[in-house]
Amino acid sequence: MTLDLPFTQVDAFADRPFAGNPAAVLPLDTWLPDATLQAIAAENNVSETAFTVPADGDADADYALRWFTPTTEVALCGHATLAAGHVLIGERDRVRFRTREAGLLTVGRADAGYALTLPAWAPAPKPLPRVLAALGVTGETLWHPGGYAVVVLETAAAVKAVAPDFAALAREGDLLTICTAPGEDTAIVSRAFAPGAGIDEDPVTGSAHAVIVPWWAKRLGRTRFTAFQASRRGGRLDCALDGDKVVLGGRCVTVIEGRFRLGEEVSGCG
Repeated sequence: MTLDLPFTQVDAFADRPFAGNPAAVLPLDTWLPDATLQAIAAENNVSETAFTVPADGDADADYALRWFTPTTEVALCGHATLAAGHVLIGERDRVRFRTREAGLLTVGRADAGYALTLPAWAPAPKPLPRVLAALGVTGETLWHPGGYAVVVLETAAAVKAVAPDFAALAREGDLLTICTAPGEDTAIVSRAFAPGAGIDEDPVTGSAHAVIVPWWAKRLGRTRFTAFQASRRGGRLDCALDGDKVVLGGRCVTVIEGRFRLGEEVSGCG
């Protein structure tokens, strides 16, 4: 039996093609074996592939959602959630996703784009000498036990100048390392690195902002502000802290639509 799956690639947190962060979205009827999901994500070779199935029997969710990098499954991915919402929202005002570790996430319509609701995962101070050494910087260090290391630098120029030793960062395991500072034409700026998950630098990272927005909201003394992720592709986000949630505003652009074909030997179907 050959499976013929719908496939969409979306540039998330982008208002034009080739900006923001690309994500692949594959809506499924039922879950495929984990090894097959991982193989599809490796074949796609973008930072994350989002897989969904209908959340039948779940009154609070429309779909169950999982995310895979080319090398591993992750606990939370913001930009691929935004991309999945863009693909699946249809005529609705919002679409709700049940996740394994991050709870219920929503993507709703907002002006010309979308509002993505994520958990607010505030980090706490913790010494991270090996992370600082791998980045080649000095700065204030924070940690969230979900695997998020945050380094606060003094200027946007310092964030843009960071040149990590990716092999050293990868030795720290499946860790998202975030460098952040006050911005220039936005309130804050950041970059995000995850070589332990197969992604040296992530272009625009929703989950990073689930961690840094609560911290910056306290530091800035306000709950709404703008952000720029200073990767090569770059991406701008509208950020809000709403109680125990972070709400990120952004747009999406569909760049590829097609079919992903699997033979019986890899699909796990008979």
